[in-house]
Amino acid sequence: MTKSTKNTTLDTLSRRSFLGISALGAAGALGAGLAGCAPSGSSNQMVQTGEAQELSTGATWLGSEPVVESAEITETLDTDFLIIGAGTAGLCAAGTASDLGLDFILCEKNETVQETREYLGVVNSPLAVAQGGEVDKAKLLNELTRYASGKCDQEVIKVWIDESAEMFEWIDAKMQNAGKASVVDMPAEHATGGTDYYLPVLQHVWLTPYTPPMRNDVLQTEIEQAGNTIRFKHDLVKLIHEDGEVRGALFATDNGYVQINAQATLLATGGYPANPEMMSALQPAALSCCTASSYAPNDDGAGLRAGLWAGGVKDEDPAPMIFDRGAVAPGVDAGYAGEGKNAVLPGGIFQENIGSQPFMKVNRKGVRFANESTPYDIMCFQAGRQPGGVFCQVFDANAPEDILRFATIGCSAFANQMMAVGMPIDEFCAVALEQGVMVKADSLDELADSLGFEGEAKQAFLNQVDRYNELYEAGEDSDFGKEAYRLSAIKDAPFYGCWFGGSLLTTLDGLKINKDCQVLDANGDVISGFYAAGDVSGNFFSGNYPEYIVGCASGRSSTQGRHVARLLAGDLEA
Repeated sequence: MTKSTKNTTLDTLSRRSFLGISALGAAGALGAGLAGCAPSGSSNQMVQTGEAQELSTGATWLGSEPVVESAEITETLDTDFLIIGAGTAGLCAAGTASDLGLDFILCEKNETVQETREYLGVVNSPLAVAQGGEVDKAKLLNELTRYASGKCDQEVIKVWIDESAEMFEWIDAKMQNAGKASVVDMPAEHATGGTDYYLPVLQHVWLTPYTPPMRNDVLQTEIEQAGNTIRFKHDLVKLIHEDGEVRGALFATDNGYVQINAQATLLATGGYPANPEMMSALQPAALSCCTASSYAPNDDGAGLRAGLWAGGVKDEDPAPMIFDRGAVAPGVDAGYAGEGKNAVLPGGIFQENIGSQPFMKVNRKGVRFANESTPYDIMCFQAGRQPGGVFCQVFDANAPEDILRFATIGCSAFANQMMAVGMPIDEFCAVALEQGVMVKADSLDELADSLGFEGEAKQAFLNQVDRYNELYEAGEDSDFGKEAYRLSAIKDAPFYGCWFGGSLLTTLDGLKINKDCQVLDANGDVISGFYAAGDVSGNFFSGNYPEYIVGCASGRSSTQGRHVARLLAGDLEA
């Protein structure tokens, strides 16, 4: 196997690779273009059972379980292991099942396997440990528990902590064979976020991240070469369940309804960010600060609803994954725009990466309101308490040098990497500049006007710039406690400004499971034959996505999918 190496800048990434991401954004936010919207108003009432829940809007997001007569079923199949969803968790389950010789069927509602981002949070892989990146497992467990305010199951979290290294070695061997080299992304050794966040060495990256084949492409090829067929265009209708057991599922296909009977059924269908009715009911705080969509448009909560109909229960509290990169024009508010199913989040750029850099950020009154160096969603939630739910980020011609000094981690480090290879800031922000969403000006006065500041707000903005420059010169943020190395001057033309809200990636509150990913009922008992992995599963996150635990969501999903297949094959102890 090719050896992986330490890489703090990933300078082997090409400009073309990165700009391919921006070009996707310029296409107009794939998720946003297909997302819908619920009626105005919301309820944060949680569903505890499979009963239909009437919401204050008058809508019922759960609905009633469909009734399909046996005469309508055109095909019936039998298998030991049914996997629903060909995404991160589902393909790791299927790839493992294929390797271990399990009898399985993998069904996917779309025509292709789902996209993966080529990053994976892994605990104590041999590659990371060899580079000095050993993680304190107990500290990590308790850090994740703190992030979730204790609303999690530590045994569920420990499966990822204890098994992700083995999972990585399994998938990395396949990626190396496909010509994809991996590196360990080592965070800088300094405090961040204005406090003592724990920054474990977790993120593993395959280079180049957005050049095929990607992880799921590699798994698909191996699965099919082993003689297994992925059944595409199989849209989950409901699970087959009775007396506390799940024994397969019913699918809608181009050829009618297909019933697949199974001894074990794994839901790996993702979250519900593309379901505006569910988002409005369950995630009002997220909608108060989101302006753009980064989610897969097929993540509509169908699996979660099916699991609730089958007797499962979901996490009580929401857990959105939001990145502070939803660039919008001046005057645009966060939240759904339009009416009914035709409404969308308004941003036309799915992610403008520079939004995650800790430059000065102000509200519509022209003043700072938070420490800009905190995790992605903290900045967004702080903005959700400001007018319009948005913030304006401002920087000057020295942005490349500032970004390198900021040394952010995770996917926001794309900016570091591109500045390290000499990309001009105008090229890095080309999509937003070309669309006129980002403003560039020769003077601060002109910048303020272009950003929509008027009257008292304009004067407050100009005063805030002076104050921020004072803090930079003093080397201390006495207003909000941002680290000195993440302060920057706003003095040299040209000046840049852009309004942002959150970019919604997915939801992480799902069906409650135990450590073996078995779905639990309202009494905490196992529903026989029923498993859930990835974003449709719960008991791991609550309230937020812990951004500084880099890659834990994709690592969790991959590890859980593999865990279920290994368990069923007898490769793990029950």
